[in-house]
Amino acid sequence: MNAVAFRATDVDSTLMWFAVALATVAAALVLVERAVFALQQVRLRRLERRYAPLVLRALADDTAAADELAASPPRHRLAILRLLIVPLIDDRDPLRIERTRAIVPAIAFIPTAERYLRSWRWWRRALALHALGLVQARDHTAAIVAALDDPNANVRAAALDALTDLCDPASLQAVAVRLHDPSLPAGRRAAALAAFGCKGEIFLLDLAEVDAAHRANYASALALCGTARARPALARWTEDPRAEVSAAALEALARIGVDGDAARLAIAALEHKDARVRAMAAQALRGWAGDDAAAHLAGHLDDEWPVALRAARALQSSPAGVVELQARTSRTDLTGVLARQMLWQGAAQW
Repeated sequence: MNAVAFRATDVDSTLMWFAVALATVAAALVLVERAVFALQQVRLRRLERRYAPLVLRALADDTAAADELAASPPRHRLAILRLLIVPLIDDRDPLRIERTRAIVPAIAFIPTAERYLRSWRWWRRALALHALGLVQARDHTAAIVAALDDPNANVRAAALDALTDLCDPASLQAVAVRLHDPSLPAGRRAAALAAFGCKGEIFLLDLAEVDAAHRANYASALALCGTARARPALARWTEDPRAEVSAAALEALARIGVDGDAARLAIAALEHKDARVRAMAAQALRGWAGDDAAAHLAGHLDDEWPVALRAARALQSSPAGVVELQARTSRTDLTGVLARQMLWQGAAQW
């Protein structure tokens, strides 16, 4: 028994020292990785300081500076790309974009971008996507679309930005399908789709007919890229039994503008049980003078605040509406306050 106990103790001791050794090695690897990363960042910053004046000159249309960037060593391309591309993520100045597009191909960045797309570092993948979209590299559309499923949210956002810049019809379906993907930034989803203009509008209308479950999303997207072509469908959707669809359709009509049929449906929607729908109906009627819209809107000046405010603004936009507001200026309740405020604002604008 003593021999068995001794062997068991010996095994436990060996396992313990093995675990300690593994933990030590893992800690050492982490320290080495961090040290390497820190050195790379120091080198990158040094290169950026070196090339920053050259990039500024090249963007100012200095041909000699652009030629010098084109002759830079391949190992310096990351720093140059960062200087050219990163500012454009937030600054969408058309002139800077145009000049950057002229510079980037000259530095033969495509092989570098392809390598960065496979990098385990998310910021390299994001940089490559921004660059490919910026220079209209449509032969890489499939790779950019695939990046919409990247595990990193920043990379997914960069892929959407790239598709917005690229505006390749081949990516339209992929962008539309991901309109409902909550893992992608909502603003960027909408911007990517709006970039396709009327092509996106036709595709959205077709999708909405076969994918009624997501019709509210399609209506919201049409608020960005829709035209008069979408008005009949949007008017029909205002009668959808789902409040979110009706509200989204009315919001899109508010941007596109209503005609007689759409205005009558918007007036009917002012009596909807859902306040969101009533508010969007009031917004859609802004500027519409027909169908006795002013009288219907005036009846909602004492509605819930979002509805009342939009109804007051709609009344402010037409002569008949101003008359309705003037008739209520003597009231001491919310209706009177809104009426006086809208008339005062209108007088200040006029």
